[in-house]
Amino acid sequence: MRPVSSLPTRADVLVVGSGGAGLAAAWAASREGARTVLITKGSPASCNTGKAQGGIQAAIGGDDSPEQHAADVYRSSHDTADMELVSVLTGEAPEAIAWLEQLGVEFSREGDGYRLARCGGASTRRLLQVGDRTGHAIAHALRGALAAEGVEIHGHAALTAFAKPNGHFTATVDCEGQTATIAAGTVVLAAGGRCYAEASRRGVLTTNQPGATGEVAALARELGAAARDEDSLQHHPNGGAWPPPLQGYSIPETTRSYGALLVNGKGERFIDELAPRDTVAEAIVKECDEGRGLTTPDGRPAVLLDTTQIEAEVADQVLPYMMRRYRHAGIDPLTEPILTYPVLHYQNGGLVIDRDGRTTVEGLFAAGEITGGVHGRNRMMGNSLLDCTVFGRRAGRAAAADAR
Repeated sequence: MRPVSSLPTRADVLVVGSGGAGLAAAWAASREGARTVLITKGSPASCNTGKAQGGIQAAIGGDDSPEQHAADVYRSSHDTADMELVSVLTGEAPEAIAWLEQLGVEFSREGDGYRLARCGGASTRRLLQVGDRTGHAIAHALRGALAAEGVEIHGHAALTAFAKPNGHFTATVDCEGQTATIAAGTVVLAAGGRCYAEASRRGVLTTNQPGATGEVAALARELGAAARDEDSLQHHPNGGAWPPPLQGYSIPETTRSYGALLVNGKGERFIDELAPRDTVAEAIVKECDEGRGLTTPDGRPAVLLDTTQIEAEVADQVLPYMMRRYRHAGIDPLTEPILTYPVLHYQNGGLVIDRDGRTTVEGLFAAGEITGGVHGRNRMMGNSLLDCTVFGRRAGRAAAADAR
């Protein structure tokens, strides 16, 4: 059991959550000179960021621009995203990539440049990757950068309540059964979404780690923070459906970028594989509901993702982790199609923020999946890691300035 005495009792900036947004926020706040404390209810490395495989978007190609990227985001959101936030997201994307590289993230290369893929809803190739473990590489680099700043990640320290009695915040923290209190000038909430809890309630599969339960957002709402689009939950179009060790696994959407096709039980294609996420997911569900799908050995609906279309050399470079996992389970995706079906993946809506991550409660900031507006009601793949990087740093800097 972690001794409560090891948890700081005061902070200029308290950051809640150890995923990409929380790590970036804590780094930025510390760099601004703020006494920064980061807490997370699970282990320091437990987060959805580390499970994100596909990549991160940025308009760095010669045929691309931040404005084109923004137009793709807005169109994929079905005109529901907050364009002020979208413009910040896409406008700062190239610099965010440069910053991540400075921290040690090594994006996959092709020739003299980056290996770029076109993802669902995108009008051109702009997805950078680190093989198929991009999120893992980014989270690892951010933890290293935060350690270099001297900021400790306090794991197994769950925020259970917080108040703002005298212009400052008082946070109640559960440290494995013991209660501690932290006084903070400002707070950055970066605790992610609620898809694990929602999947458990519905009895369905999810890509999320067990900490994604949403109680921190509920605490913010109780304090008066406004929220939007909270009913909008996204399904990853290609969840693993079979074999059992891969059920709920998020098959990288780059499989479709590099040639994999979606086919029904009759062997027929039924959707543009690079359509927006919700369009692809809805098409798969429709095929199964209308009797054109397949059934897994344990009775689950599915269609086929024909990964045999991917060149072996490309798969070795961009999908090594996926290939290892499936081959370990007895299936070679390069010689046989794999069974897939949408799985609960991401919370599109959340706390309302401005361009610096400010919520509607003074002194309370938020970044990452806990927020709403950046992606509207349908997120493009590759924009969540970008969201964490861009708005995590913005929230951290602004929270440090306000704390002063």
